[in-house]
Amino acid sequence: MTSKSKVAVMIVAAGKGARLGSDLPKQYLKIEGKTILEHSIEAFSKIKNISTIHIVISKEYEKIFNSSIQHPVSYSFGGDTRQESVCLGLEELKKHKPNKVLIHDAARMFTSEELISEIIKKLENHKAVIPAQKIADTVKKIKGENIVDTIDRENLISVQTPQGFDYQTIMKLHRKYKGKNFTDDSSLFEKENMKVKYLLGTEDNFKITTEKDLMKAKEKIEKSKQNRIGIGFDVHQFEEGDGVILCGIKIPYSKKLKGHSDADVAWHALTDAMLGALAKGDIGDLFPDNDMKWKGADSKIFLKKADELMKKMGGRIINIDITIIAERPKLGDYKKIMAENTAKILDISETQVNVKATTTEKLGFVGRGEGISSQAVVSILL
Repeated sequence: MTSKSKVAVMIVAAGKGARLGSDLPKQYLKIEGKTILEHSIEAFSKIKNISTIHIVISKEYEKIFNSSIQHPVSYSFGGDTRQESVCLGLEELKKHKPNKVLIHDAARMFTSEELISEIIKKLENHKAVIPAQKIADTVKKIKGENIVDTIDRENLISVQTPQGFDYQTIMKLHRKYKGKNFTDDSSLFEKENMKVKYLLGTEDNFKITTEKDLMKAKEKIEKSKQNRIGIGFDVHQFEEGDGVILCGIKIPYSKKLKGHSDADVAWHALTDAMLGALAKGDIGDLFPDNDMKWKGADSKIFLKKADELMKKMGGRIINIDITIIAERPKLGDYKKIMAENTAKILDISETQVNVKATTTEKLGFVGRGEGISSQAVVSILL
């Protein structure tokens, strides 16, 4: 692509149908913490040649769109049909002055960066470039409930998106055929006997239309994840008080733990473990102990922030193992309730959280009763 070329992407997400049994259109259904639309945007956001990403949405779902989109994109409202929505989107793109445009279905969330780049490259020499797959199955023609013919599949392909076009050409065609109902944008080129270049798409670039498609998408993402391990450690010394807070539970004792926040040594260690698994630094980076905002703060704030970051990244907890090291107070009777409270805060099953308590056999600062330390290990699928 020449340095003078500007490539815009238009993702069509104005459909209102809810064929997947949801109250929301499929593009706003979430998979691993992100909407299908947001997943679809991601690959395009990584391509340097793309100058604009524009989303065509239904005005009815504007609030949901704005609350779910993390990437910097522009948007406008679509019409009653896909073709009308595309035409309106193309008109809106005029202000961005693109030379080329890629038109994409929001429900195709596994489009690869390689395929996008190849389409952009082909647009240097062609006015229309579309991805397609060869048909492997035998194709039959039917009439009513009966098969009447077998069609030669040698010259048949199934078409995908993104479809790439010279912007001015596709804009003129949409204006010319305004009000018509073509099933895809390359059909307008065919109507004018204009050449359309096709290249091989990918099996992964499927469109989510049915419940089966949705399950396939979830399974694909699940298989692509990796198990991340985080380890956390924290220690706090004692001072005069009336009890210690561990995993959000107040445990009666003649002392309390000294700290800038509530000094919940167990949840501090767990928060650090989660941030470590996410490669997001440590608790001091997010909640510095010289910031008075966090003076006396409830440590569930820290834990929930780590959980929020994890979910935004599409992660989920596999299991948590916390070890609290203390000579006093004795914690055996509190282990179960500490595990239950941790699971509740993170909205996971109690079977995914284990809390252990041990001593140092009177060795070191813990053994001398000067404070409590804690270790935490977390496994996150990300």
